[in-house]
Amino acid sequence: MSEPASISTGIAERYATAVYDLAREANQVDAIEGDLTALEAALTDSDDFQRLISSPLYTRDQQAGAIRVLADKMGLTKTMANTLALMAQKRRLFVLPALVKALRETIAEAKGEITADVTTAKALTKTQSDKLTKSLNASTGKKVSLHATVDESLIGGLVVKVGSKMIDTSIRSKLNSLQNVMKEVG
Repeated sequence: MSEPASISTGIAERYATAVYDLAREANQVDAIEGDLTALEAALTDSDDFQRLISSPLYTRDQQAGAIRVLADKMGLTKTMANTLALMAQKRRLFVLPALVKALRETIAEAKGEITADVTTAKALTKTQSDKLTKSLNASTGKKVSLHATVDESLIGGLVVKVGSKMIDTSIRSKLNSLQNVMKEVG
């Protein structure tokens, strides 16, 4: 991991721990999860929000003012709004994506849950998603939540990542393996 990335991760993890501790003490963990969903949507959907948190052109006061207004419009909890305001004053808003990820992981770990990243060639149906979740619950012994994405280049099958383990049953992977075998033969 590069040094700037590890520094960002370290900062994000410290903020995530603090926010989780405050939320747990105030019985607001579920509300914080709602905040994370709203922040993820803003990070994904808004280029302006991305620029706000990452651009050095905005002053501390401009960032803090914008964050106050956004937190109010998004209906964020007081804990999350105050955290974002503090991050703006400390010029640390650039770690917000890492904070969201770290806080999700902290909450999931506290609940005894893990997240499985599932990539498929086409979107999973509810039945397929339920079967996969049930299978992963049985194999890991923990409650698994799926984070599904679609990658049409897989052609078919799926790629599942749970922690450090990866299962690749995609047709693309099988074709690549077959191609490598053919190169060795010929």
